[in-house]
Amino acid sequence: MNLWQRLKSALIKADEPEHLRRGRLGERAARRHLRRAGLKFLTANFRSDRGEIDLVLRDGDCLVFAEVKTRSSGGWTRPAAAVNSRKRRLLSLTALDYLKLLRNPPVKIRFDIVEVLLADGAVCEVRHLPNTFSLSAPYRYG
Repeated sequence: MNLWQRLKSALIKADEPEHLRRGRLGERAARRHLRRAGLKFLTANFRSDRGEIDLVLRDGDCLVFAEVKTRSSGGWTRPAAAVNSRKRRLLSLTALDYLKLLRNPPVKIRFDIVEVLLADGAVCEVRHLPNTFSLSAPYRYG
């Protein structure tokens, strides 16, 4: 990346909306937290035509698809509550797209949610909720 591209990138990020900056901060905190917990980071922001998965990790012999929800602390609802049935279905479909790229290996998979709470623009708490939901009904194996 040349100097002009770096400057342009820095300027664009300065104009970035607050919710996107918070989301990036939350994903970095979640990745750090999960690595410290022993999970191996594989990729971030995997996209397919059907959606996006924030983090893909490995926990032993299990492939982990993690959805990161970042919120300012003080809200009445848990950030994980934002992962409704529609979002779970889209995450399931996107996970199947990821597995298809790997030629459908016979691996265990799980879906985790990581809640990141912010106070005054800084991370104050990270909560890892492993195995929060399973593959959506029509796509389950058996």
